[in-house]
Amino acid sequence: MIRLGYLVPEFPGQTHTFFWRELNSLAEMGVECDIVSTRPPAKKLMSQHAWSDEATARTTYLAPPTVLGMLDGLGAIIMCGPAGWWRVMRGVAKSKVGGLKSKARLVGLAVAGGRLAAIARRRQWKHLQVHSCADSAHVALFAHLVSGMPYSLMLHGPLEDYGPNQAMKWGNAAFGIVVNHKLLAELRAALGAAAPVEIDVATMGVNVSIFHRSAPYRPWDGGGPFRIFSCGRLNPCKGHGDLIQAVSLLRDKGVDAHLEIAGADDSPGHSQPMLEKLEKQIDVLNLKDRVVLLGTVSEQVVLEGLEKSHVFALASLNEPRSVAIMEAMAMGTPVVATRSGGTAETVDDGVDGILVEPLNPTDVAKGLELVARDGNLATRLASAGREKIVRSYQSDQNARNILRHLEN
Repeated sequence: MIRLGYLVPEFPGQTHTFFWRELNSLAEMGVECDIVSTRPPAKKLMSQHAWSDEATARTTYLAPPTVLGMLDGLGAIIMCGPAGWWRVMRGVAKSKVGGLKSKARLVGLAVAGGRLAAIARRRQWKHLQVHSCADSAHVALFAHLVSGMPYSLMLHGPLEDYGPNQAMKWGNAAFGIVVNHKLLAELRAALGAAAPVEIDVATMGVNVSIFHRSAPYRPWDGGGPFRIFSCGRLNPCKGHGDLIQAVSLLRDKGVDAHLEIAGADDSPGHSQPMLEKLEKQIDVLNLKDRVVLLGTVSEQVVLEGLEKSHVFALASLNEPRSVAIMEAMAMGTPVVATRSGGTAETVDDGVDGILVEPLNPTDVAKGLELVARDGNLATRLASAGREKIVRSYQSDQNARNILRHLEN
């Protein structure tokens, strides 16, 4: 039995289904995982899935800090002896994080790393898998400097989104995983010699035993609404505004398009500027009867939304590797997505989906209209998409990747 620490920031959040699938896959392979997270997610971003309560109960949270937690972390640092003290102090001193305020914050992350090392010692972890390259990676770095525990990082988006000190974070990692080949090239170029020797490209994936249709796909026949489903947090990078504009363009072309968007505003605190912006756009375009913002929803709602829809659409400005697209393909729902980031590594244009240009509502509308007007094309895309996910993108593949490294 291999025991593994599994660190995900603000778990379980609205986009964390992939992590839960991976945890289950690792368990089936004989890897026992202890879930750790930085802090609970904000209430509006809390996952609404059937597994959310179980996930929360299984998770140890490092913040908000408690007196006992801080003593645990400081105790681990003290116990590591002069050599360990030197490694931690040197790590803080040499970290490229900015001024004195940032250095002081790093000291707090070092204490959190000490606490993580103490948890790892008590639970006898062999390794720590980290699904972030931001502050969670700093915590893992300091846990490593305190105890020598090996860790690995997974990069889910552009490196610049995850803050400073990447060379030190990655330079101390045992191995790394990135979600597409474009990110791999950018990561190696940015890190140079600091990059781990082994960095894999993750396929991510979907549990095809859950994501499957209860009835065959039926393309739009021109009667009733042309139903479009989208899933993604309400963030400018997701391009929801372009998708809403495309619905307006389709209406002008005589296509009775109706859109549902599943996802919540991920702005910090209680403000919801993106939600308000999209609601205003819907009002200005007179689309209140055609566009529905669903907020955070469960996996079951996503399944139902995909099954009843004629097409799934995602107008992202930069999509590193979309599990939402894979879920739609697994369901046998035709996909229209922008050729941004790593999407073209998942979708073959005209074969198992339609790729359109980002920041271009007219092109998004054109792709959607192709699916609406051509039932044979829609059916062929639906079938080919399902076949590709079953063949190449099942949810246990990244878990097997991690296990291979652990066994080596």
